[in-house]
Amino acid sequence: MGSRRLSKASRASQDRVADANALAAETLGAVRTVQAYAREPYERGRFGAALDVAVATARRRIGAQAAVTAAAIVLVFGAIVLVLWSGAHDVVDGTMSAGTLGQFVLYALIGGGSIGALAEVWNELQRAAGGMGRIAELLDEQPQVAAPAQPVALPLPVRGEIRFEQVVFHYPERIDAPALEGFDLHVRPGETVALVGPSGAGKSTVLSLLLRFHDPQSGVVRIDGIDLRDTDPAQLREQVALVPQQPVLFAASAIDNIRYGRLQASDDDVRAAARAAEADGFIEALPQGYASELGERGSRLSGGQQQRVAIARALLKDAPVLLLDEATSALDAQSERAVQQALENLMHGRTTLVVAHRRQPPCCARTGSW
Repeated sequence: MGSRRLSKASRASQDRVADANALAAETLGAVRTVQAYAREPYERGRFGAALDVAVATARRRIGAQAAVTAAAIVLVFGAIVLVLWSGAHDVVDGTMSAGTLGQFVLYALIGGGSIGALAEVWNELQRAAGGMGRIAELLDEQPQVAAPAQPVALPLPVRGEIRFEQVVFHYPERIDAPALEGFDLHVRPGETVALVGPSGAGKSTVLSLLLRFHDPQSGVVRIDGIDLRDTDPAQLREQVALVPQQPVLFAASAIDNIRYGRLQASDDDVRAAARAAEADGFIEALPQGYASELGERGSRLSGGQQQRVAIARALLKDAPVLLLDEATSALDAQSERAVQQALENLMHGRTTLVVAHRRQPPCCARTGSW
């Protein structure tokens, strides 16, 4: 019973420490917003409360751990006292020599020390089991989108014909509100189509389904006539380049962030992609040029510069299907014109879906709105 109690207390302690760490990481990641709203005292209070809960849980764990250790000590020394008491009577009665009693006591001390060490090891194992329980839950998670046992290979080279046929999709957290319902779309190979509409209309959902981040509840999404549910998601995503509205940069150098689009690309290819995305100038101006670290989430760059690095990454990937989710929303007018020219060159001969809020997005052959 004590072991189960210690295991539960260890798991709870790990959970509360993880909650406090997650809160600290979230707050530090949004430090500018916290400062802009002067919410430092509020965030200190939230973090302090999370630490108080973590400390209280740790105290309960330590109490359970102390109980297990105390029980082991009582048992060990109780056994030694019992040996001494019984042996002393035998020595007095003459049925046992003092040397034999000394041997028994020595063995009891050695065994007791070993049991005490085992009790400490057991406590550490229970602490580790608390963390391992969280890891096991993650390892046991089954992805909702997985490759079929016998995936159908996409035809190479991919032409880029896209079809949505009567697609219905609900996000798991919003079952009662369909993001797409009876949605049809046909994009011919090499065609550029813009999806225009208000926020929440389902434009980005179309891109997510095309990348097979989700599968529709009904209907079919096809590329080159192949149902995406029959393909390997990894092979599918190799044929698609995405420029998201909120660019994601890693805590790595500029050249490594761009090369993420095609890991085997040479330095010259990376620089060519950066020039095409109008990113070469500000990257060269960094202290170490392309070797400069961009900071966590690209914190050393402005929003427009981050977006141009993301565009350079997509340019480098050189995929037959291109997805632009408000790809120029963070650019100023001058940079947008320059990048737009690069995007027009990139779109040539590729199937492109552009998500936009403007009624007439630039460089689109056909516009669909709803």
